[in-house]
Amino acid sequence: QVRLVESGGGLVQAGDSLRLSCAVSGLINSGDGMAWFRQAPGKEREFVACISGTGRNTGYTDSVKGRFTISRDYTRSTLYLQMNSLKPDDTAIYYCAAQRASACLASEWVYNSWGQGTQVTVSS
Repeated sequence: QVRLVESGGGLVQAGDSLRLSCAVSGLINSGDGMAWFRQAPGKEREFVACISGTGRNTGYTDSVKGRFTISRDYTRSTLYLQMNSLKPDDTAIYYCAAQRASACLASEWVYNSWGQGTQVTVSS
C-alpha cells in the first residue's frame, strides 16, 4: 500500500522560504509521476507543480512559476517543494500525490495516492 507523508509546513512571513517534503513508501514504482496540490480555506484544491517519473520534466501553475521548485530524491524516496518569496495567497494545506504513469500531469484525477497534507500559513 502506498503511503505519502508530507512535512515541512509552518507559519512564515511574506517573503520567507519553506521546503516541503513528502516521504514515499509502499508499493510504488520510483518512476511514477508525482505532484503537489494545495487547498486554501473556502476554495477547491488546485494544482501547484508536477514532476515526471524520470525527473526530467516539471510543470507549475502560473502563480508559482519562478518562486517554487519541485524535485525528487530517488535514493531517499522523497518528493520536495522548495517555496521561495512566499505570499499570503500561498496560504493553504499542501498535498503530495502520486500516479501510476510517469508523465508530469496537472489534473488531480490521474493521481490515486495522496498524503494527509501539511499546513502552510504566510502572514503579511
